[in-house]
Amino acid sequence: MRRWVRRKIIETVSEMIKRHAVIGQALLQGEGNHVGSILAQCQEDALWIGNAIEAESVFDQGIIHKLEEYCEDLYLISEGRAEALAWQKLNQYVTDVREYIARHTTERLEVAFFPYKASMWDSLESVWMAADRDAACDAYVVPVPYFDKNPDGSVSAMHDETDLYPDYVPVVRWDEYDVANRRPDIIYIHYPYDQANKVTTIHPDFYAKELKKHTDLLVYIPYFVCMDSLAPAHLCVLPGTMHADKVIVQSEKAREIYIREFQKFEEEFSCRGKFGDPQEKFVALGSPKYDKVTSAEKKDMEIPEDWLAKIMRPDGSRRNVLLYNTSVTQLLEGEERVLKKIRSVLALLKGREDLALLWRPHPLSQTTYAAMRPKWMDEYLKIVEEYRSENWGIYDDTPDLHRAIAVSDAYYGDISSLVDLYRLTGKPIMIQSTEVV
Repeated sequence: MRRWVRRKIIETVSEMIKRHAVIGQALLQGEGNHVGSILAQCQEDALWIGNAIEAESVFDQGIIHKLEEYCEDLYLISEGRAEALAWQKLNQYVTDVREYIARHTTERLEVAFFPYKASMWDSLESVWMAADRDAACDAYVVPVPYFDKNPDGSVSAMHDETDLYPDYVPVVRWDEYDVANRRPDIIYIHYPYDQANKVTTIHPDFYAKELKKHTDLLVYIPYFVCMDSLAPAHLCVLPGTMHADKVIVQSEKAREIYIREFQKFEEEFSCRGKFGDPQEKFVALGSPKYDKVTSAEKKDMEIPEDWLAKIMRPDGSRRNVLLYNTSVTQLLEGEERVLKKIRSVLALLKGREDLALLWRPHPLSQTTYAAMRPKWMDEYLKIVEEYRSENWGIYDDTPDLHRAIAVSDAYYGDISSLVDLYRLTGKPIMIQSTEVV
């Protein structure tokens, strides 16, 4: 039986027994006709308990029959046809139910994962795998839709990436999982911004502040990792970190930064303790993204045919694969200079026989330009289109980051969280300078 259902049944029975005492006092004083609303509440509670027990499939017919008899006695009291001590019998009915629930049911956890971009699923995957393996846990993956934002902050196209998750991950459509009624015991999220993101926003029903209302434990795991655990201050105090009960960070060093920045926020806005104790909230347990990198192997990857055509030589030998990563941070900071850099890199590597280029821009590159740098949108799209149409290199816009990491032999590109992941492989890394074109 679900933990919160079991607990609520036991708590509800305790409240019903308190009402029975009021009913008994009225009956002893011959004022049974004055407790109609209390009787109605008792009946409503009994019906809820009965439905909850049946829904959980942990009942025997004797328990349901006791609840039926209980409701019949409530009716007799309401009609003035019950004895003065009838309230004691009411106590026995619900006490029997409570004892049955306590003795004959075991607690089950329902854990819900609410990712938004399939390419960021790796930040939750290893946690989901552990929950899915736990025989006492029911784990659900519910991809939530998100919207692009226009330069004026309004929303435009909606995206639902439910169909982009790996085949081994059973997903539930967001509009088929009623989080308010199901009330999962634990909720995991990796989107921390709620309404504060200037590029995208998820469906408001799944903002951290809303999910917090429907669970006992809201856990935020960042969708990114930070170089040398140096978490930027602006990522430490967001709606996700504020409303979450626990925030899982990659290291003790990162945890110290989160706590320090969170305490600065509390001091500035005089809200100490409003969002929990930072020392308890932030927990250094590592990142599932690291788990994914260390477990992914080249031999396990399904490589698309068009990738293989560029990686393999006609004689069957393999070219080295260079992963070229461009980040949204550099796009925003460099604008025209960064676009010239991308063009120059592509021109330099075109025609190389010794390597295959795998260009993987940040998944939100196009959306970021549209929302925040519309002036350069056409030029960026032109670069992408030329590269793809010439078809001499690989363009990777799939959700599977870890295939690119596993398949490649070296990294070149911007500083980003991908660098921190890539260095776990032990393969060469070179950071590009956008100052030199």
